[in-house]
Amino acid sequence: MTMTLKAFRARALSNPRVKQAYDRLESEFAYLDEVLRAREAAGLTQADVAKRIGTTQSAVARLESRSARHSPSLATLERYAAALGCRLEVRFVKERAR
Repeated sequence: MTMTLKAFRARALSNPRVKQAYDRLESEFAYLDEVLRAREAAGLTQADVAKRIGTTQSAVARLESRSARHSPSLATLERYAAALGCRLEVRFVKERAR
C-alpha cells in the first residue's frame, strides 16, 4: 500500500505525542518555509546567495536547514535577506491560550 505524504502526515499527527512534538517545532517549520519561499521568489540558488553575501554554498545550506548545531546570527540573516532583495523582520507573537 502506497501512502501519500498528506495521508502520512494526517496519520502521524493523530498520535497525541507526535502532534505535541510537531507543535513544539512550529516556529522551526515557519522559519524554514519563510527562508525557502523567499529564495525561490528571488529566483536564486544557494550558490547565487552565497556569492552575494560572500560565503559558501554549504554555509547557505546550513542556514536553510536550521540544524540544531547551527544558529545563524541576526547579522547573517540580514545579509541573507538583503541578497534576496528583502529585509529581515523579527517579531514577538503572543502565545495562543491553550
